[in-house]
Amino acid sequence: MGIVDKNDLTPNSLKHIAIIMDGNGRWASKRSMSRLKGHEQGAKAVREAIKGCRELCIPFLTLFAFSSENWKRPDEEVNHLMGLFRYFIKRELNELKAAGVKINFIGNISMLPDDVQELIETARLQTEGNTDLVLTIALSYGGQAEIVNSAKKLAEMVLSGEMALDDINETSLAAGLETDGIPDPDIVLRTSGEKRLSNFLLWQSAYSELIFQDVLWPDFRRENLEIAIEEYYSRCRRYGAVSA
Repeated sequence: MGIVDKNDLTPNSLKHIAIIMDGNGRWASKRSMSRLKGHEQGAKAVREAIKGCRELCIPFLTLFAFSSENWKRPDEEVNHLMGLFRYFIKRELNELKAAGVKINFIGNISMLPDDVQELIETARLQTEGNTDLVLTIALSYGGQAEIVNSAKKLAEMVLSGEMALDDINETSLAAGLETDGIPDPDIVLRTSGEKRLSNFLLWQSAYSELIFQDVLWPDFRRENLEIAIEEYYSRCRRYGAVSA
């Protein structure tokens, strides 16, 4: 992808925030609303996160919008989410483009409806030259499948003689991931009080700071982002070594 050289990043510089946007359904249930209303409100919180990262000069933001497991949800809910994706891209594309946001997508995009795939490609092409913020949206994404796919690529290269078995290492496997060229997340933030990764960026989050907030995603605001950043800077990232 060629977005950034990871060697240029210092250990404690905050470059990338990844967010598991959780709590839409519970937000709606607390208000005796349908889950669909919760997802609609959650889309507004997405704008808060994007705006906050831009204003705080965080160059990479990744949002877990729809997992590979979410296809198991009721058809009505899945169809509504697809409609929200359509609405979001159509409504926000021009503004994000003008704001210098590069829109990137990861996941099994081929499973999405054809018109959503077309919108995704349009968003990619129209923003590919932007550099102020790289917004990666994970759609139909699963971290385990991503690692398996990278391993398959390496196996094919070994079988074809393009590389030796001993050349398979952490670096070569990471190069086959969909996030190649994007720095690993410094922060993986999950809302709603749940404390798990749910198959999100499993390889990339090996040394991420995990931050869990009780706020339900539709209520997420700029101050929640700032609280996460403050907590990040209060921690010491040692990467297995000893503190200086």
